[in-house]
Amino acid sequence: MRHGRDRTGTGREGRSLVDDVILLDEAGNEVGTAAKAEVHTAETPLHLAFSCHVAGPDGRLLVTRRSLAKRAWPGVWTNAFCGHPRPGESFEDAVTRHADRELGMRVSDVAPAVPDFRYRAVDAGGIVENEVCPVYTATADGEVRMNPEEVMDFAWTAPRDLAAALAAAPWAFSPWLVLQAPRLDLLRPDGGP
Repeated sequence: MRHGRDRTGTGREGRSLVDDVILLDEAGNEVGTAAKAEVHTAETPLHLAFSCHVAGPDGRLLVTRRSLAKRAWPGVWTNAFCGHPRPGESFEDAVTRHADRELGMRVSDVAPAVPDFRYRAVDAGGIVENEVCPVYTATADGEVRMNPEEVMDFAWTAPRDLAAALAAAPWAFSPWLVLQAPRLDLLRPDGGP
């Protein structure tokens, strides 16, 4: 799974790194890459990811329901979207790219919210998420046009309503959203529209 990288953006084996994720050691240092399609298993190595929470102009937050085709946590409600930065890609560029690919949406005001977030969780099928996963916020610029391979449903909700739902039924949401919520000012039960 691990291999070196040269300056052309291909690995030593000559394959493109476009769909690779960045592998990390326990201290968070890059140690190589792995194909995104192969990394999420019952023994997922620690790797770099991100989560993004998107607010509309009215202050409501976008929540999405993961496609049933997703390998990990299919059909579960979560934050707007998550993803993996490509080798050499900034988080801001990765957030923008995923917003377009998953939601057909442009975003602005991309900003770090919880830069040191890290978690490990196992879904009902035994698939492990094991990520250093900085959390970002962004503002929606346009309508949602779901990619059905990524998202099966979406809703705009008041932050206080989402905070109440997370407290009442955490099992209905992705574990990363549940773990991020206490660290996000925008999900305080007493805040938001």
